[in-house]
Amino acid sequence: MTMDAAARRPPVVMSEADHEKLVALTAVMTRRNPLLSRLLLEETDRAEVVPAAELPAGTVALNSMVEFHDTATGETRQVRIVLPGEADIAAARVSILSLVGAGLIGLSEGQGIEWPTQDGRLRRLTVRRVEMARPGA
Repeated sequence: MTMDAAARRPPVVMSEADHEKLVALTAVMTRRNPLLSRLLLEETDRAEVVPAAELPAGTVALNSMVEFHDTATGETRQVRIVLPGEADIAAARVSILSLVGAGLIGLSEGQGIEWPTQDGRLRRLTVRRVEMARPGA
């Protein structure tokens, strides 16, 4: 990702609980996937962290169902952002430790972000709609 793209990232908001989980996950995965670890750590570092009750409606959080558009594929998809052990592509559950999950976390409806693909190209992920996580979801 270029410095320009990083500088143009939109503001992100995370709950205290999500922020704590993501920081812990990045520490564990640094050796396995340094690029993704760095990107996710950058997002957690710049996030506005709020109590869960104050997370604005329409903000992507863990367990949220997100409809987004991806310019790399030209598709609009709907996925749930989950912890790694809960991921199941066939069931539209995407790990927060995937490039898509890491790019969407903390964004709000209408926001987009320039984010890398697996091969290093940039694409734009744009959040269309967010269904907030249900307790116990």
